[in-house]
Amino acid sequence: MKITEIEPIHLRLPNVEDLPDGTLDVLVVRIHTDAGLTGIGEVTSQSYVCKAIFEAPRSAQRRHGLNQLLIGRDVTDVESLWEYLYYQTNRFGRRGAAIHAISGADIALWDLVGKAQGKPVFELLGGGRRDTVRAYASYLFGDTPEETAALAAEAVSLGLTAAKFGWGPLGEDPDVDVAHIRAAREVLGDQRDLMVDAGHAWDFETALDRARRFEPFGIDWLEEPLSQDDRKGYAQLCAASPVPIAAGEGDVTHWDFEDLIERGVHVIQPDVAFCGGLTVCRRVSEMTERLGRRAVPHCFSTGINLAASLHWMAATPSGDLVEYCLRPSPLMRKLVANLPPLVDGRVPVPQGPGLGIELDEAIVEQYRV
Repeated sequence: MKITEIEPIHLRLPNVEDLPDGTLDVLVVRIHTDAGLTGIGEVTSQSYVCKAIFEAPRSAQRRHGLNQLLIGRDVTDVESLWEYLYYQTNRFGRRGAAIHAISGADIALWDLVGKAQGKPVFELLGGGRRDTVRAYASYLFGDTPEETAALAAEAVSLGLTAAKFGWGPLGEDPDVDVAHIRAAREVLGDQRDLMVDAGHAWDFETALDRARRFEPFGIDWLEEPLSQDDRKGYAQLCAASPVPIAAGEGDVTHWDFEDLIERGVHVIQPDVAFCGGLTVCRRVSEMTERLGRRAVPHCFSTGINLAASLHWMAATPSGDLVEYCLRPSPLMRKLVANLPPLVDGRVPVPQGPGLGIELDEAIVEQYRV
């Protein structure tokens, strides 16, 4: 089965606000083959840049566009193709947008192999350990504690057993921060998990102070309290914090995540459509399982990312949690025609060949750039 065509399809809503919201703009990747099968992937990054990385013409060695590298290649060993793409882009890649673009190709390639073999992707990744994955609601903090409490009430009404709140007003005033977290905890009760995403708001001393202030509320983790580049700070914080520390949504390749683990981070959070794809995610969970850490997907874009994350978690021994984005964007709610739904706080893992999803072509055409 050889690759005959690659389509990087840029979808964008008419109004893209300056918000930490990955549901407003996305690059969908379709890879076509001479077997009549098409694989679907997603890139969650700067779509204009990543589209150019696919379409760039052949250049000197290790500087090629992804289309030039993949067309004509045989689709059998996805991990070998990942290594090939990584090497042949390393003069402008190794990290950053090149790896983001490779993520979309990698997801589509796993989808293709699954379709060719008539197997869901989770079987290719190591077997199905669960048919559903527990979901946590992912919200931006409300402008006031009362608005945050209302969002927590929505999570309860949806049957969710966990909720994460992040960004928004969090970070500037410790008393305001505590008021928001108290409001969420009071609504969620003691039987549901509460996580906090600080959006890399602080330095080490401030983050440690907030961790101590948040400890009485029993949060499951404090996410990205420091700059993503402050690796020494993470090593200090993870050793001293009374609550688990989570990080990794901005990291790529298994080497970056290995470094986070060595720094002591408790919860490792790759985004499958950003970090290098399912190939990288499988390597990450192999490390976390071996070293007693936890891998939980960052997933705040479209149903393609959600489906890929579900397959990864279904194949991971301790992988029973997935971020479930509740933003109203049609790229999240409608792009995947058979979007995996919330059912009693859990999400069913697609059982069809490959990723087991289909795109709504009307949505593709409506929002195509």
